[in-house]
Amino acid sequence: MPFKLTRRRTLLAAAGTSALAAAAYGSAHTASRTVQNPGRPGGFPEGFRWGTATSAYQVEGAAREDGRGPSIWDTFTREPGRIRDGSTGDVSVDHYNRYKEDVALMKSMGARAYRFSIAWPRVFPEGTGAANPKGLDFYDRLVDELLAAGIEPYATLYHWDLPQALQDGGGWESRDTARAFGDYAAYVAGRLTDRVRQVFTINEMQTFVEQGHDTGNFAPGHKLPPGRLNQVRHHAVLAHGLAVQAVRASGRRGTMVGPAENIATALPAIETAENIRAAEQATRELNAPYLTVMMEGRYTDAYLAKTGRDAPRFTDEELKIISSKVDFVGLNVYAPSQYVLASEAAPGFTPVPFPSSHPRMASSWLLLGPEALYWAPRHAARLWQVKDIFITENGASAADEPTPDGMVHDVDRVMYLRNCLMHLQRATAEGVPVRGYFLWSLLDNFEWADGYEMRFGLVHVDYATQKRTPKLSAAFYREVISRNGLA
Repeated sequence: MPFKLTRRRTLLAAAGTSALAAAAYGSAHTASRTVQNPGRPGGFPEGFRWGTATSAYQVEGAAREDGRGPSIWDTFTREPGRIRDGSTGDVSVDHYNRYKEDVALMKSMGARAYRFSIAWPRVFPEGTGAANPKGLDFYDRLVDELLAAGIEPYATLYHWDLPQALQDGGGWESRDTARAFGDYAAYVAGRLTDRVRQVFTINEMQTFVEQGHDTGNFAPGHKLPPGRLNQVRHHAVLAHGLAVQAVRASGRRGTMVGPAENIATALPAIETAENIRAAEQATRELNAPYLTVMMEGRYTDAYLAKTGRDAPRFTDEELKIISSKVDFVGLNVYAPSQYVLASEAAPGFTPVPFPSSHPRMASSWLLLGPEALYWAPRHAARLWQVKDIFITENGASAADEPTPDGMVHDVDRVMYLRNCLMHLQRATAEGVPVRGYFLWSLLDNFEWADGYEMRFGLVHVDYATQKRTPKLSAAFYREVISRNGLA
């Protein structure tokens, strides 16, 4: 099977909604906020959090250790033709057993925060029922190690590794899965929030829904008809809302919670007032089933009109749960979803197609558009008045071929990061409330349908020996952190 367009398919999947008629766009969606930049000239604000990120299935390995149950990715990777190189995450980079070494690598870079995900099937091997104490013990050890190194832990509750037992019962097509996620969130919050004060609910629901239930490129590999797909979308945002409520109810006082979503971002092709407004309108509609309903408590009129008889079934009470107040919004930003121009005709914007010559990184989906690091948080702040934003993922794939001395001179990744951070610095200088940045990823790892053929890490991993070697980009990032600004 072809393996092109994994994450890019997700970034552009919402583009089909770009032709929808935009709902009435009131002043509440265009209000701007003026905030003085507290940082030094050319730098980031004082207290800006610099971190790295990983996810459980991609780095932990130890797939059968200490009572962990199977996940949908354990099942998916064993189906012939699903993964480009035929690999699995059974061992990956063995972070489960090598976490102390990896924390030391973070500390050597000067990283002050680490965003990791908790494997649901480690904690609840069947998804529900009795918890597995040994599963959560690993995260206790990891959190303690991070704190001892002066690194702030940020936990993500779900990064796509649904327990297989829940998939067997209907997976995300069932409301029961959303309820089970709320119960799981409550348990984890009760155990970890004495030390983990920031919790992300779900990572990139747009990716695991569209890739896993529409294109079939990701686990569980389904290609659902529109009505069932829209219901999966609804159950995903409902699970987020239930988790927000669970963390508030079971977490320690002062625990903060929010989503980490790959916002589909429309950029103005030319920076004029009309095109900027058009990009905001397009971004709101591109995210209609995800961030927009989470932040506004309603599906847009255009989305419901488009889906028609295939619209998700929901209640007013569910919309209230979905839009439960969050403390921050995490945005995963890699590339623009589309460029737009203003149009006098409905819906008020016209997408500009990417030419075949548009530059990209090693992954075919990773089109270069570093200005997305400016527009994505700016749109979120203006559309939904978000007061605290984290860039929860940003990074690039590269060839990463070691030289004879064993070093990796990934100047292309450094180029990508420098340009992205330049645009992010523009955002913070203008008062966009970005509080931190998590570079994806700390380590080379299992990159979903691409297996181990794509590398995103600051640290090169020899998969045969598990030897870790920091790349040139790690030195670059260390300098950025030390300056709190571009290097």
